[in-house]
Amino acid sequence: MINMRMRAARAAAVLALAIASASLAVDTTTLPNEQLQSRYEGLTHELRCMQCQNNSIADSPAGLASDLRRQVKEQLMAGKSDDEVRAYMVERYGNVILFTPAMDASSAWVWFLPAIAALAGLVIAIRIVRQRARLVDNDDGPLEPDERAP
Repeated sequence: MINMRMRAARAAAVLALAIASASLAVDTTTLPNEQLQSRYEGLTHELRCMQCQNNSIADSPAGLASDLRRQVKEQLMAGKSDDEVRAYMVERYGNVILFTPAMDASSAWVWFLPAIAALAGLVIAIRIVRQRARLVDNDDGPLEPDERAP
């Protein structure tokens, strides 16, 4: 009897947690038509939360992200295009608000630095391997006592 009550209590607790987690969703904004809703969702996933840098404003629970989502909604409802909304956010917060910044002179390093670093690493690795190979080729001296087989 007690075991049955414990199972019922656990099931009720799991159900309560499932309902609570669904009600704590970050963004519950709905727009009047499906096209605006999909544009809203796309934009909110493209824009970075300025408070918690690794989340989009759609996924962030921060108050600033809520304000940014509201601004996106207001601009879409005012008839602005996606590019106009992005331009407004960039003008206000800089290129850092975009997860994928535009290619321009100020952000070129974001695009080229990883490739340059990978090439530099490859060149360094090749030089190290070649230098070690030359050391082995040039080593014709007698073996040290600790290098000889027992």
